[in-house]
Order: sequence, then C-alpha cells, then structure tokens
Amino acid sequence: MIGRAMAFTVHEFHDLVALLTQHPEWRAEIRRLVLTEELMALPPIVHDLAEAQQRTTQQMAQLTQQMAQLTQQMAQLTQQVAQLIQQVAQLTQQVAQLTEAQQRTERQIIQLQDNVGELKGIVLEERYRNRAFAYFSRLVRRTHALTGDELVALLERAVAEGHLSEDGMDEIALADVVVRGQQRESPGEVYLVVEVSWGVGPGNVERAVRRAALLAQTGLETMPVVAGERITDDAAELARAMRVWQVLDGRVTAPNGR
Repeated sequence: MIGRAMAFTVHEFHDLVALLTQHPEWRAEIRRLVLTEELMALPPIVHDLAEAQQRTTQQMAQLTQQMAQLTQQMAQLTQQVAQLIQQVAQLTQQVAQLTEAQQRTERQIIQLQDNVGELKGIVLEERYRNRAFAYFSRLVRRTHALTGDELVALLERAVAEGHLSEDGMDEIALADVVVRGQQRESPGEVYLVVEVSWGVGPGNVERAVRRAALLAQTGLETMPVVAGERITDDAAELARAMRVWQVLDGRVTAPNGR
C-alpha cells in the first residue's frame, strides 16, 4: 500500500548486506541515500584536517629545532658578551694603570722642571752676584754686590736703631742680590735690590718693589731691579707701572721702556 511503511526484516537486511558485499560499487550510492551532505563531506574534511595537523606537527618540529638553535646561539652570544665584559674590565684596569703611570711621570717631569728651574736660578743668581759690574754698571758706578755677612750686618744695625722690624729684615734677607753703588745722575749712594729668575714674572717684580721699599725704611736710597734671561709681557708691563728696572741677558731697560 502506498503511504504505508514497508517492513524490513532481518533476513532482508542480511540479503542487502550480501548484495553490497558482492557489489561494492553500490555502497557509495547507499551512503549518498542514507547520509546527509554534511556527513558525506566529513571524510574529506577529516582528511584535510589530518594533513593540516601533519603539517602543523612538522612546523612545530622545525620551530622547536630553530628554537634550540637560537637558544644555542644565545648561549654563545652570552658567553661572548661575558668575554667582552671581562676584556673591557681588563682594558679599563690597564687604562687606569697607564693613567696613574702617566700622572706619576707628569709629576716627576714637573718636579724635574722645578729642580732644573731652581738650579738655573741659583746659577743665575751667582752669575749676577759675581759679575755685578758687568750687569749693573749701566745703572750705577763702583758696583759692589753685598755678601751675606755685609747684608746681615746692615739689616741688624737698622733693626737695632729701630728703622726696621725683624720681619722686614727677614724679608730683605731673602732678596737674591743686593748691589751698592754710586748713582750716575746724582752723587748719592744707592742700593739695587735685585730679584733674579730665568724667566721673570709678575711675582719677581712685586718682590723687588716690596723689598726695596723695606730697605728704604732704613734711610738708604734704593732701586728695585729684576734680572734674568727673559720676562713675560705682563711682568714687563707691571715693571713699567711700578718703576722697576730690567736687566735681561745683559740688556738694561729703564722703567720708561728706554
């Protein structure tokens, strides 16, 4: 009857299975009739997913290998950085040692320069003291460089007479050379208070003026003088301003620059 469900017995089911076994090509048609389109599409999807999973697994394996290589490279880089840091530390220490050695050398050079300058100054003082006539005859006649004893006797007498303090005596006694002579433009006696330096600077000019002024307190006529091989520009300008005579390498320059 149409519209009435058909009974499907077990025997008929077994017959169907036997027929499908004999005719495997019918199976696809049966699947098409029994299964929905969604279910029919599952096998290709599952196959694609399996292939995708396989590719993902391969990619993960490659990434894992790359990560291992990067980790190894990072370890090597870290080791290299540590070696560089150690080398930089060693270089820093060496630079510090070289800097310290350089500073010691510079201090030694400065000390040697000071010693040489002091020795040159001592030699120059002796030269001006022993050859006072040759260097100061243009300033005074009958030149005589006072010995240490003569200067001390002169200063002690001035202190005893109350013309000079002991501090003033000590200051004058530090003068490099004191020369007594006759003034060329007047008949009076004059004392040259000379500060000697290889290179004359403003300090030499100031000391000559100060010590000459102190000696003048004893009632003596004095002249401040600087002597040496050369003079700085500012010292020369100061000498002109403070009326200090210059004797440089045997050449005499008056305070007016003549």
